[in-house]
Amino acid sequence: MRSMNDSMAQPGLGLVRMDAPGWKIGLSWISSVVLCALFLLSGLWKITDVQGAAVRMVQAKVPESLGLAAALFFGIVETVGAVMIVVPRLRRWGALVLGALLVAFLGYFAIQYGTLRGADCSCIPWLKRVVGPEFFVGDGVLLLLAFFAGRGSRRPQGLRAVALILAAVTVFAGVSYGVGAARERGTKAPASILVDGRPYRLEHGKVFLFYFDPACMHCFESAQRMSKLHWGDTRVVGVPISQGQFATQFIEDTGFHMAITTDRDKLKAVFPYAGVPAGVVIENGRQRAALVKFDGEEPAASLKQLGLIY
Repeated sequence: MRSMNDSMAQPGLGLVRMDAPGWKIGLSWISSVVLCALFLLSGLWKITDVQGAAVRMVQAKVPESLGLAAALFFGIVETVGAVMIVVPRLRRWGALVLGALLVAFLGYFAIQYGTLRGADCSCIPWLKRVVGPEFFVGDGVLLLLAFFAGRGSRRPQGLRAVALILAAVTVFAGVSYGVGAARERGTKAPASILVDGRPYRLEHGKVFLFYFDPACMHCFESAQRMSKLHWGDTRVVGVPISQGQFATQFIEDTGFHMAITTDRDKLKAVFPYAGVPAGVVIENGRQRAALVKFDGEEPAASLKQLGLIY
């Protein structure tokens, strides 16, 4: 009888921690499920759109040279942590991983608060957040949930399982990045778009699509710099993502002359963008490159390498 009780007290799968009060176990499960849902969405969003995530990283003031690496790293770590935290024998490790990420996020945005205050910091699709007091409160609550998840969990074990999860997520992220990189080259452009209410052909020659927001200062400064470049026979088409009525004024103020299209949705369906400013290089009707760096020597260096300017 004693043997049977001992066996029941410590089930082989380790689904519950029998030496903890029931309320603590329940709180651990609730906290784990909430954190898993949030970080799994955030991590998968990054690794299924690495290029877009890299743009968002740069917009959050991560150095451009580290944007892609940061997107891959955080996407992988968030996904692995989210999986670990719902596996009872790995939960404490998962709580530590996600807790460390939250502390890092809080510290980084505290340091950059003066620069990023009011900026979009959405890490989860459909959940819009901006940098401000509510951001720190929200992440503080998540950090508390990570504490509760780990506190009510059993002693962790299973490093081999962690290694397998990490390997699987890393391979998935690598494949996703490769597919995204392949899609950025060779995609067929629409045969024509509307400019001034008339068809504008994209099938021949070199075309540079410039996604911008007339109210975006980064777009404004980028357009001013590009206005000084020598474009030769390259045609530049501006794609305002909002407030298109101010596109003409944007051209006058920046001095960057370009044709303006109203076919944003048509182009976005073929050449999606994660943020602005952004650019797409088209040659003879097919995409050659997608440009997301608009600081320092970019995009001038890439445009020259691609033969769009001289």
